Amino acid sequence: MASYISSNANRFYTALESAYGSVAAIAAGNRIPALKLTVQQQLEVTNRKDKTGSRTFPGLPAGGRRRTSFDLQTYMTSWQAAAGGPAYGPLFQAALGAAPMIFSGGVVGSYSGTTLVFAAPHGLNVSQAVSSGGEIRFVTAVVDANTVQLNAPLTTAPGSGATIGAAVTYQPATELPSASVFDYWDPASAVQRILSGAAVDQMEIQIDGDFHEFHFSGVAQDVLDSASFTAGQGNLTNYPVEPAIGAFDYSIVPGNLGQAWLGTEPAQFFTVTEASVVLKNGLDTRSREFGFSLPQAIAPGQRTVQASIGLYSQTDNATPALYQAAREQTPISVMFQLGQTQGQVMGVYLQSVIPEVPQFDDSANRLQWVFKPSRAQGTVDNEIAVAFG
Repeated sequence: MASYISSNANRFYTALESAYGSVAAIAAGNRIPALKLTVQQQLEVTNRKDKTGSRTFPGLPAGGRRRTSFDLQTYMTSWQAAAGGPAYGPLFQAALGAAPMIFSGGVVGSYSGTTLVFAAPHGLNVSQAVSSGGEIRFVTAVVDANTVQLNAPLTTAPGSGATIGAAVTYQPATELPSASVFDYWDPASAVQRILSGAAVDQMEIQIDGDFHEFHFSGVAQDVLDSASFTAGQGNLTNYPVEPAIGAFDYSIVPGNLGQAWLGTEPAQFFTVTEASVVLKNGLDTRSREFGFSLPQAIAPGQRTVQASIGLYSQTDNATPALYQAAREQTPISVMFQLGQTQGQVMGVYLQSVIPEVPQFDDSANRLQWVFKPSRAQGTVDNEIAVAFG
């Protein structure tokens, strides 16, 4: 006898596509711990103006243009460096564009302030991340083959011979890849779905909630399903069965764990009450092509990266300096570290942000400053870097 389907009997997978709309192959390691996936496909509705002798709507012909949108939410979780990146890495790459840069680690020769000297050539690039003792930092300058300058000091200085951990860094690029998102349900007889050609228009990183969260939303070429699938959709001959379910053990990271480094001379702030970083790609698709009912390519527009920050006001030196920077429109750097344990650490780095003049919120017992969305700037594809360590 048929039964209702539990909303928890659900598993998600994602992988990058080799070509727009060509559904990617997946394995058990492509599974992601998503919270919710919302998909909406709409047919383009036009008005019929033919005179039918009646007020009854006679319907529209099949084959009209379709628009598919999606919204996916997931917690920040632990990851294994051996996997080459977190399982939801394809979504970050789809949002930012560039292939991830992987740093396999190294050995400290010496460390002082923000200067890190490796015992051997490091192979790092500007804006690439390194991790040490549950902390993550970004390279702001490559001094020489063995030496780099970091965006902020490590709170626990590594000694000579200490190990610098692996990190994977995602950076922007002019062009964006697409991803496939798989939505499998139990029992197997339930309707299964695949988003093909998923292009991320907006990515939001939420900081200091109950848990750290990521939101991805955008448009897809199509949504395929096991009930109506026909050969050729998504360049598939058969609807793909779910991979054999492997080990899926991960830890969720509490939203209160992390660090915030802000300012023209970055200082650590312990007073942040809420924050978010939002990236918007101004995405459009080639969806008006004659002869097609589905989009044929991704067309990203100008990128917008914004940081919103709320913090308690203090009489130290660093907090008034933020207000002064906002008034004088002086760029500051913004870095958030999410988590504090190796394998559960993420960094978000905006190298140049003009902060908005903060609003004073005196509704509670302590005065809070609220910096409304402040836009990051850069030269070429360097407004933001996201890394996991």
